[in-house]
Amino acid sequence: MKKNYAERTHLEMMDVIMDPKSAGPEIHYYMIRGGAKKTNITVWESGVVGSEYIKTYGHYHVGKLDETYTVLQGQGIIVLQTRKTDKSGRPIDDEIESFRAVRVKAGDKIFIPSGAGHLGINTGDTWFVTSDDSPVDMSERDPVSLPGHADYTPFKKLRGAAYYVVEKDGKPALIKNPLYKIVPKAEIE
Repeated sequence: MKKNYAERTHLEMMDVIMDPKSAGPEIHYYMIRGGAKKTNITVWESGVVGSEYIKTYGHYHVGKLDETYTVLQGQGIIVLQTRKTDKSGRPIDDEIESFRAVRVKAGDKIFIPSGAGHLGINTGDTWFVTSDDSPVDMSERDPVSLPGHADYTPFKKLRGAAYYVVEKDGKPALIKNPLYKIVPKAEIE
């Protein structure tokens, strides 16, 4: 029987943290994958790593796959970014067409359209818990931590999303990731 539970450790998250030398919790977040029928649950630890709020790794979906997140507890920000494409229609990882950082709280739903890179961030002082309807194929080799429907490589290569969400004067603020060549101006919605 496949294991439907995984955790993302501080060591694994160092790939996408703004300041990987910063200390953080041993586990940043936990995942339980049940697919579209049972849904998928993600639970974030609270706090910061350096000045950056605890977040998920971030990924783009492979193929045509929309999903909807429902916030069950806490408050956070969902980051959505879409890449520009070259003349042949291939995405350009370090050139972002659109970027959104959307505040969410318990009871909110947010739609993640196909093609949008995304990650979640806990900006509160309690657990941040979401449910999503992504149909993970549980026959995959490692469906929980590195499912085949998701491409984590662009986030790893560029050390995170186009903007980092940091705590500044007790509130979330955006800091541009310098590894991206083209990024639109953005504010937290």
